[in-house]
Amino acid sequence: MGSIAIRTICKPFLHGNLMRQTCIRDTESLSPRHRSSKTQVSYTLYKPSPSNPFSTSSSRSSFSNSKSRSGFIGWYLSQLESRPVVTKTFTTSLIYAAADLTAQMISSTSSSSLDFIRTLRMAGYGLLFLGPSQHLWFNFMSKVLPKRDVLTTFKKIFMGQAVYGPANTALFFSYNAALQGESDDEIVARLKRDLLPTLRNGLLYWPACDFATYKFVPVPLQPLVNSICSYVWTIYLTYMASLKKASTD
Repeated sequence: MGSIAIRTICKPFLHGNLMRQTCIRDTESLSPRHRSSKTQVSYTLYKPSPSNPFSTSSSRSSFSNSKSRSGFIGWYLSQLESRPVVTKTFTTSLIYAAADLTAQMISSTSSSSLDFIRTLRMAGYGLLFLGPSQHLWFNFMSKVLPKRDVLTTFKKIFMGQAVYGPANTALFFSYNAALQGESDDEIVARLKRDLLPTLRNGLLYWPACDFATYKFVPVPLQPLVNSICSYVWTIYLTYMASLKKASTD
């Protein structure tokens, strides 16, 4: 009989929260009548503890760990990671719609006078423009200014007030006015009348919201927190957007 040579090569790998090991057993017969064969065996070595360097719990962020929560919060966080843009845009759209309805309820005397076309305009703005732009903006800020110290946070606040805020507000007024049938000259007149006062009033509100968002909130959740802050601000914005046309004289 011919002799047999056996070689075993094992490689560990992480599978979920279990450390597994795959071994390939190479059996080679020295007899010319027998062919060599390989057998792969996979088995669990151990379940790593949080202190183990291979543990997934030690390598994931607090945001990823929070997905394990049950109920609506767990479902929402999982959607936020698997479908970030879609989840953020629909969330922003719902918040804008709710803010507009709230603004109308505050200013009107009966529910029969609610303007649902106006609410659809606001929901459409959140869905088409604000939601996607928030996703891009906060991801951009986290890459350009990744630190969370106080100085970096103030830099982010300045960038938001100098770039993102004015662009977003101007787009909001233009979008709303265009859907109401205003001409180009009327839209320009509205921006001249309403844009600067709105941005000036925003300086009294947004810096505090931005500081808390940039300093303490994980990047994937920053658009959500920003949209929650926008709920109060949008009540004011929808009021400004509902004002009568500005004179072009």
